[in-house]
Amino acid sequence: MEDKDIALRAFGSGICPYAIYIAPVVKKTMGKRRMSDVTTVDPSEIAKFEAMAAEWWDPNGKFKPLHMLNPCRLDYITRQIAEEFDRDLNQPLAFADLRILDIGCGGGLLCEPMARLGATVVGVDAGGSNIPVAQAHAAQSGLTIDYRHTTAEALADAGEQFDVVLTMEVIEHVADPLALLTACQRLLKPGGLHLCSTINRNPKSFAMAIVGAEYVMRWLPKGTHDWNKFITPDELYDLIRQAGLDPVDRKGFQFNPIASTWRVSDRDLSVNYVTAALKPE
Repeated sequence: MEDKDIALRAFGSGICPYAIYIAPVVKKTMGKRRMSDVTTVDPSEIAKFEAMAAEWWDPNGKFKPLHMLNPCRLDYITRQIAEEFDRDLNQPLAFADLRILDIGCGGGLLCEPMARLGATVVGVDAGGSNIPVAQAHAAQSGLTIDYRHTTAEALADAGEQFDVVLTMEVIEHVADPLALLTACQRLLKPGGLHLCSTINRNPKSFAMAIVGAEYVMRWLPKGTHDWNKFITPDELYDLIRQAGLDPVDRKGFQFNPIASTWRVSDRDLSVNYVTAALKPE
């Protein structure tokens, strides 16, 4: 079985009639959750995603770009975890006994595939309205996932430890990237794996991730991204090292506009890209 087929199998169909099942949950819980102030949370960024919370599992809604990207992300994530922890992805519960944290979990687009592969999964999000959406969809899918309205810093302060920490499409939305990465380092067990994807900062990324995605294709609401918060691969590697982690890999996520598909690229990190880093033993 090909790696991408395994990733798609892990993702599953996972799509419910969100307008009937998910939207009412969000309406009932919107604004009822509170969270202590923390250094990395940017309230304006959280508000953007809370406003779209009901659409997390709609493949044609405001999170359509993530649904399109998700198989590619999962291809990279699953291969990196399997390589680091010597797991066979052809086994049905390849990630059994691994504890995985997804920071900025949203509606659970990454948490659910990790749970299907047997991992013990914790998903955290600073947007309180995202959590009931994720909980409702996991329940409908028959998955046990520990979703929490909290932050990386709070988990680190509580002494939580994980084999893998994911920060996928998150770091460009926080107030202090180094503080987030430092919290990730604290959350990892020695030898643990950190995976982080984000968007490069250059004219091409402005044209594609902002002008193209938000204004031309209208895949995302205008203002979803701030180009000034984008991070170059070299800048991210430097921040990762400052946080006490050892970068070991980086790849690009390359979009094919004709086929509307994504693939992992060894060379093209010009727009979307991902890094892997380890916590020293």
